[in-house]
Amino acid sequence: MAAPAAGHRVVLTRRPIRRRLPVTAAGLARLPPVLARVYAARGVTDASELDYALARMVPVRTLDGVEAATDLLACHLEAGRRIVVVGDFDADGATSTVLLVRVLRGLGADVGYLVPDRVRHGYGLSPLLVREAAAGRPALIVTVDSGINCHAGVALARQYGIAVLVTDHHLPGETLPDADVILNPNLVGQRFPSRCLAGVGVAFYLAASLARRHTGTGRPAAALLDLVALGTVADLVPLDANNRILVERGLARIRAGDCRPGVTALLAAGGRDPVATTSADLAFAAGPRLNAAGRLEDMSIGIECLLTDDRVRACELAGVLSRINDERKSIEARMQEEALTAVAGLEPDLDALPPALCLHRPGWHPGVVGLVAARLRERYHRPAVAFATDAEGRLKGSARSIPGLHMRDVLAAVDVRHPGLIGRYGGHAMAAGLSLAADALAAFDAALRDEVAARVDAADLAGEIWSDGELADGELDLPTAELLMNAGPWGQGFPEPLFDGRFHLLGSDVVGGRHLRLRLRPAGGSSIVQGIAFRQADSFVGPRTGLVHVAYRLGVNDYGGMRRAQLVVDYLEPA
Repeated sequence: MAAPAAGHRVVLTRRPIRRRLPVTAAGLARLPPVLARVYAARGVTDASELDYALARMVPVRTLDGVEAATDLLACHLEAGRRIVVVGDFDADGATSTVLLVRVLRGLGADVGYLVPDRVRHGYGLSPLLVREAAAGRPALIVTVDSGINCHAGVALARQYGIAVLVTDHHLPGETLPDADVILNPNLVGQRFPSRCLAGVGVAFYLAASLARRHTGTGRPAAALLDLVALGTVADLVPLDANNRILVERGLARIRAGDCRPGVTALLAAGGRDPVATTSADLAFAAGPRLNAAGRLEDMSIGIECLLTDDRVRACELAGVLSRINDERKSIEARMQEEALTAVAGLEPDLDALPPALCLHRPGWHPGVVGLVAARLRERYHRPAVAFATDAEGRLKGSARSIPGLHMRDVLAAVDVRHPGLIGRYGGHAMAAGLSLAADALAAFDAALRDEVAARVDAADLAGEIWSDGELADGELDLPTAELLMNAGPWGQGFPEPLFDGRFHLLGSDVVGGRHLRLRLRPAGGSSIVQGIAFRQADSFVGPRTGLVHVAYRLGVNDYGGMRRAQLVVDYLEPA
């Protein structure tokens, strides 16, 4: 087995594995038993709920504010006035921008787009970005995946005489910006039943409403559901029933080749077969490449990759994004090593660590701190915030939370108890961003620990693993793996099936420097299966052979052209 990585200690702890209570649903009786039990555990009671036809989507007209937003957009479209779409520098913002620009162009609009630079502009519709937009004399600015907390930028645009339509899905603050119209499923009093829409989902609802008004059908928007799927999965919003419909319809278009050339190019650049695309391919191949542009360079590269109709150009830009993503991986690896070393210096074991982790190191890249926070959260099962220093000397942080702890609410509570400590903040339950003065880190760290400690207990910080139970020896095969893989879309809030069981570890070796490749035989069974434990070469310290307890997903390994089942190991420990 691998030795611990140099520079930091490995924190050893046993994570509790809890099995979901067995649930049966008569409406699922005709499904294969393993699928019936998995779906029932996720709240599905009838097979009709697995019908992802677009007609079952929550109707467009039920999104409060969509008519007013459509009226405003249509007024400027019909008058031939200049419209500028202002996006965001992540995959959700990029796909939202492309979707709305494509639909507006198809309807004959005079439309362009701007996307903020993470370092120069900061997040959202900033005053600096408004001044740059105003140079092009737009009559209307439409924000996508941002704007709900951009009071200063919206106010400046209105001073310039530019109308503003805010479309967003982030949680609003105590006051709303003075926009002409705001479209957001999370506004107070909103009756829309699917509040988990990503920014691209909100843009899709607006585009569908506008297209229906001008063409009598929502098809121009439906033709871009591949973008909705990519942005929704990449943004890690919960896959409620409505989002699952949007994602599955988008995946169906990708598999059929009826999608943006840039989406196919991003998947191919990640070594994924577009014909067999799953939500995991969007999450781990296409999404990171798209996000890399906004993290390190200019998200316009990603937007142009998705906008172009030229397949050759799309492949060229996907190649550029892959190279940027490789650079991102290198930067992230260095920052993560520094973060792990810092945490190892706090306490000797996990139980003694503070309830929240707050880290900053000179030279950290502001576009990568969110990934570092996510890795710390995954490894230590605590909310984590990682900070980088911006050009003005302020600290820009990215926070990641654990299930059951609403990160934006935590930041709001800290802000109330310590007025002026936090500059700007915003986000979701699981992720948020904030800014601090350079000398405020220690005070924020203490305030964050106190607030988190008041909201969680030891069980919340134990990193509990929820399992769908055990698979029989005969179910550890390719047909079962493919059945589960194709039964999605799986994602946030509708997790991919995870099983656990005891296995004889017959041997292991390190691959790719960080991953463990395992040979396993089920306890009491005779078959031998391969396993892969990603990024666990330095965190599993145990015997080379013997009985182990494994929490795993049953996946498909098609390396070398041979398809076979493999266990994708989330966690293992000596049994």
